[in-house]
Amino acid sequence: MITVACAFAIIAISVSVLLNVYRLIIGPDVTDRILALDTMVINAIGLIVLTGILFGTTMYFEAALLFAMVGFVSTVAFCKFLLHGNVIE
Repeated sequence: MITVACAFAIIAISVSVLLNVYRLIIGPDVTDRILALDTMVINAIGLIVLTGILFGTTMYFEAALLFAMVGFVSTVAFCKFLLHGNVIE
């Protein structure tokens, strides 16, 4: 049963990634593209966690945690670059 639930969740997250790619390409503004990238990071974290659940190992959860930290820092840095023109003051 967990395999069916994971397969359904992977399909749903994959559809979400495709919609994010659409927003990334068609996005009328830079802020829409930033939000699409941030949402894609969240979807990637979800896929990593689902893979960990499917294979029954905890290694993927640590990778998801590291990916979440890098995704957050990169989003903040890119937003700060757009607001001020530089990241480090």
